[in-house]
Amino acid sequence: MVIRAHHVFVRFSINIPNFGDFADPATVAKVAAASEQAGWDALFVWDHVVHDKDERRGQPFGDPWMLLTAAALATSRLRLGTLVAAVARRRPEQLARQVATLDSLSGGRVIFSAGLGGPIDGDFASFGEPADPVVLAERLDEGLDLLQRYWSGEPVNHRGRHYYVDDVTLLPASVQRPRPPVWIGGVWPHRRPMRRAAPRAGTAWSPCSRRRATDIPRALTRCGNWSATSTGIAWIGGPIPSRSSWAASVRATPRRRAT
Repeated sequence: MVIRAHHVFVRFSINIPNFGDFADPATVAKVAAASEQAGWDALFVWDHVVHDKDERRGQPFGDPWMLLTAAALATSRLRLGTLVAAVARRRPEQLARQVATLDSLSGGRVIFSAGLGGPIDGDFASFGEPADPVVLAERLDEGLDLLQRYWSGEPVNHRGRHYYVDDVTLLPASVQRPRPPVWIGGVWPHRRPMRRAAPRAGTAWSPCSRRRATDIPRALTRCGNWSATSTGIAWIGGPIPSRSSWAASVRATPRRRAT
């Protein structure tokens, strides 16, 4: 579900893991085609390397971008994305290429959903990657800014805490302009993911929770820097309230422009 200004637009998606039966691109292609035929609006694939090593030991894993490529080739309308892409675990330039290529192949149907990713012990520490959530959050923020610049097709120079770029232009630019939609994932009621989405124009907050979605508009009043330029909220999990409940709660939520 996505809120835009004082209007409520309801869209529905399916999300599947990238391990087990769904590690097979042919299976994901069949799921995507069936989802589109049944009238679903989007398909999202998880982004894990080993997930929980004990729980998933012996199970196959598929690369999410290859699985989404299979889904794109099997569909014509379905929106496609990861849920969520672990930006801190990937090189921004490589990730920018993957997303832009999928956006071109799909005719501009990519939704880029990003977050810290996890489990940290399994998907990060197992490979010697930093496991400090503070460091991962820094890499996520810096990586998100770099991705937006890479997708523009303009020259990029960057000297950051975690990444360095010297006069690089990545072409082609993303089909969707100025870039694919960006959803910032997080676990409700943590506020930092909301604040991460707020200053980025055209970015949605994508909380994951089992609580009622009517809690979210109330949280906007407690998160003072929620931006009027953000596109909305994509709710993952939990019961969905009625359209009228959403509309009433959104109208009652003060909104102000980010400074």
